[in-house]
Amino acid sequence: MTLRFLTSVKNIILTTIYITKEINIMEIKEFIEIFADQFDDTDPSEIKADTKFRDLDEWGSLIGMGVIALSKTEYGKTITSKELRQCETVEDIFNLIASK
Repeated sequence: MTLRFLTSVKNIILTTIYITKEINIMEIKEFIEIFADQFDDTDPSEIKADTKFRDLDEWGSLIGMGVIALSKTEYGKTITSKELRQCETVEDIFNLIASK
């Protein structure tokens, strides 16, 4: 009886982990779309999770301020310019916001 219970608990945990990973994938895709909306001339298809956003021609302080604002308006989270400067990729920004 205990072995069946433990097997059931293990299956529940594994299912929860799988679902959580799927949700995170969907969330980062949504974040990338919102992040890409900050750019006027950059093709959204150029922006991926591993994109080094500072390498984008359009990146500058105004877009950086827009990202700080979108963090607050879209996610209700406050990030600082210092924290943003420590990020290298779009995924880093996503993880920063998610960690708040």
